[in-house]
Amino acid sequence: MTFPMFTGLRVSAFLAWKSIERGSKGTLALTIMIIALIFVNLIFLPSIISGVVRAFDDQSIDFDFGNLVIEPREGDQYIDDAANLQRKVDRIPGITGTSPRIAAGVTYFYRGRNAASTLYGIKPADERAVTKIADRMVEGEFLSNGDTDAIIMGTTLAGREGEEAGGLPSLRGVVVGSPVEVVYPNGEARTYRVKGIYETQSISIDASAFVTAREMNGVLGLHDQASIILVKTDVNGREAEYKTELLSYGIQEDIWTYQEKSGGFVNQAIQSFDIITAISALVSLIIAVVVVFIVIFINTVNRRRQIGILKAIGISQGVIVNSYILQVLFITAVGTLAGIALTAGLTIYLTAYPLAFPGGPVSPDVEASAVIQSIASLFAVSMAAGYIPAWRVANEDILTAIRG
Repeated sequence: MTFPMFTGLRVSAFLAWKSIERGSKGTLALTIMIIALIFVNLIFLPSIISGVVRAFDDQSIDFDFGNLVIEPREGDQYIDDAANLQRKVDRIPGITGTSPRIAAGVTYFYRGRNAASTLYGIKPADERAVTKIADRMVEGEFLSNGDTDAIIMGTTLAGREGEEAGGLPSLRGVVVGSPVEVVYPNGEARTYRVKGIYETQSISIDASAFVTAREMNGVLGLHDQASIILVKTDVNGREAEYKTELLSYGIQEDIWTYQEKSGGFVNQAIQSFDIITAISALVSLIIAVVVVFIVIFINTVNRRRQIGILKAIGISQGVIVNSYILQVLFITAVGTLAGIALTAGLTIYLTAYPLAFPGGPVSPDVEASAVIQSIASLFAVSMAAGYIPAWRVANEDILTAIRG
């Protein structure tokens, strides 16, 4: 038993294939390539934006904040009894490290130059457990727990001889072994030997410096206090859950996720990027509509007489329209596959050779949802663009179509 619907589809498929087979191969290849490039455009820009956001998140976790930040309660300058709080947090399952930091705004002096920036007092062993600053030393060494006359600083603050820092604090020429004078907020001045210079590509961290907490406590007269405590978790992406967990342990201090600490800048950037992405996607889909419409329109106009003859011998209008819809599906499918191959090639290349951004190297972050959405959008607009000219010509009466 043969169902009429399947018979109609077979006829439509036969007509579509013959039309493709006898049509211009150059036009077909060009149309497929245009669809492929449109698909790449739909995927590439959002994937780069996702890559920028991912790079910024990694940078925030690895150098600026860890996964969570514990700050003093409102009205307090420091976290008191920091060691006890640190031990309490370290015992929580899923917490892999904590690092208390003392932060102070200081002025650095070197060879008649000065720069105002932040100085952090840290416990080097704890800092290694939370951040990756120790892995980004470009000169010299990271701090040791017993250092009291040593300092490490970022490449921006150290600077280069004769180079301006674009408005950022820079001493323009500090190297490992240089003596740098630091004037603390309480007016006390200390001279430190630069033990190492690091580069994280985090603007704030590279414009700052670090000494040991032992040294800073002695200068500022602090005991068992911290400005902030950075917290590292075993996995990224569950910061809100861990924040709730810390609060359930009775921690009274303010707790922030790294997203909340850096959220203002990131959210504004994402909103701006989303607008750009939406405009780019809209333009791409409009181009797809125009290209498919023109190709099918020209195809149907050139075959008006043939369409009239097909209708005269009993081929229904629906079968004829479906044959052009199948042509559109074929072109879009092949173009999408070519676009996927091009996108994969670009992704592999840019993963091996990332784009250089101010916040660090960025490679595309292609999300499956974005690929599915792009494929669905491309097929939807292509089918709509192909249906209209096909229906218009197939809807003509037989004599008008045969006369051309």
